Amino acid sequence: MAVRFQKPTAAFVAASWAALFIGAIVYLIGLWNAAMQLNEKGYYFTVLMYGLFSAVSLQKTVRDRLEGIAVTGIYYGLCWISLLLSVALLAIGLFNATLAGSEKGFYAMAFLLSLFGAVAVQKNVRDIAAHKSEAPSLDDAPEPG
Repeated sequence: MAVRFQKPTAAFVAASWAALFIGAIVYLIGLWNAAMQLNEKGYYFTVLMYGLFSAVSLQKTVRDRLEGIAVTGIYYGLCWISLLLSVALLAIGLFNATLAGSEKGFYAMAFLLSLFGAVAVQKNVRDIAAHKSEAPSLDDAPEPG
């Protein structure tokens, strides 16, 4: 049985991209302006990149399994571990940071917003591709008569 996916609305696609870009850019602007050593900035930057990659990878494996595409258990497990590890690394870094509570909250929320945005964008990309393959465009339709 084939799973049918609806094409996401333009508003949801725009909101997803906005969440990804706003979360990531605000997080990076915060790092740029932060009064911390370069190695600390590098740590938080790497955690963001790791988190974004692991969130997209996990969403892809969940979707692959839903669509009946083979995904090994080890890879599926590693995706979950990677996502949880990226969140834990951010939490541990912020817990030990000499930042104000408001700054810690800022980084945590920007990080989580960007993870949500990455998952939603990945979902939209897959939904749009699936919708295009299910419904041929008007250009592909045969000429009448």
